[in-house]
Amino acid sequence: MKNIAIQSLGHYLPRRRLTNLELEKLVDTSDEWITTRTGIKERRIASIGEKTSDMATQAGKEALKRAKLTSDKIDLIIVATTTPDSNFPSMACLVQRALKAQHAAAFDVSAACSGFLYALTTAKQFLLSGMYKNALVIAADKFTNLLDWNDRSTCVLFGDGAGAVVLSGVRSSRGILSDYMFSKGQFADTMSVITEQREPLDQKNKMMKIPYVEMRGQELFKIAVNSMAEAVQIVAHKAKIKMSDISCVVPHQANDRIISAVARKLGVSKDKFFVNIHKYGNMSAAAIAVALYEAVEKGEIKSGDYVALVTFGAGLVAAANIVKW
Repeated sequence: MKNIAIQSLGHYLPRRRLTNLELEKLVDTSDEWITTRTGIKERRIASIGEKTSDMATQAGKEALKRAKLTSDKIDLIIVATTTPDSNFPSMACLVQRALKAQHAAAFDVSAACSGFLYALTTAKQFLLSGMYKNALVIAADKFTNLLDWNDRSTCVLFGDGAGAVVLSGVRSSRGILSDYMFSKGQFADTMSVITEQREPLDQKNKMMKIPYVEMRGQELFKIAVNSMAEAVQIVAHKAKIKMSDISCVVPHQANDRIISAVARKLGVSKDKFFVNIHKYGNMSAAAIAVALYEAVEKGEIKSGDYVALVTFGAGLVAAANIVKW
C-alpha cells in the first residue's frame, strides 16, 4: 500500500427545494438581496421526520454501491456532523446499524463545516497505520433545525444534505497526497449555537426555539478567506506541487463572495473553483462532500488531476487536502 485513495463517492439531497422567492414570504428579504450577497438561489430542506442519520445512510449506501463493496467489508465508519439525531448513540453507530456493517468501528467527528475534511484525514491515518483496510467517511447535516427563521442574516444561508466516500489503500501515485488541519479558538464567538434561554420579542411574541445559530458574518468573512487561502498554500507545498498544477479547487460552499476572494488571494482563476452553492446553500459538513461528488460527475475532475479540497467552519477550524485523482 502506497497511498490512501477515494475509491467512490455518494450523496443524498432532500427532495424539498426552498427558493429565495419562497423565503421572501417568510422573512424580510428578497431574491436580489440573497443572490448578490451569497450567490444562493435555493437550498434543500429535510422533510418532517427525515433525520440526519437517514441522509447519512443514503449517501453511504451509494458510495458502497459505487465502490462495489458489501457493507461487511467496511471496518471503519466516521460520520462528520454537528446536527446528530441526539447526543448519543453516535450517528456513525446508527449508520452502521442501518447498513449492517457489523465489522466496523464507528464514531463521529465534530468540526462544523470542516467536518468532512477532518474525518477524511482521520480515516486516512487509520488506514495508513494498517489498523483498518476500508473506511466509509460520511458528512451529513440537518442544519435547518438550528435556524432562527426570523433572522435573515442566517436563515437564508443553510440547507440540508449528505455526502460520502469510500477510502482504501492503493499501490499507485494517486490518492490523498497531503493534509492540513488547524484551529483558531480565539475566534470561537464569530459563529456559535446559542443554548441559553432567552425571550427575543420575535414577530409572534413567543419564546424562540433553542438552540439556534448566531453568526458575525462580516468578521467571519475575512478570517475565512485568509484561513482557506493559507491552508491551500500549505497543502500544495506539502504535496510538492505548484498552484498552476492544481486542476480543480473544491471549496466549502459557504458564500460565493468568499470563494471569489480566496481565488484572488491565491492568484488562481475562479474558473478552477467548483461552485454549486446556488443550488444548495451551505450544507455545513456535507457541502464540500456533495460539491466533490458533483465535480466528478460533471467531468470537472478527471483521472490524474490534482485537486485541492479546502474548508473552514465554526470553531474556528479549517482544513485542506491535495488529492491526485
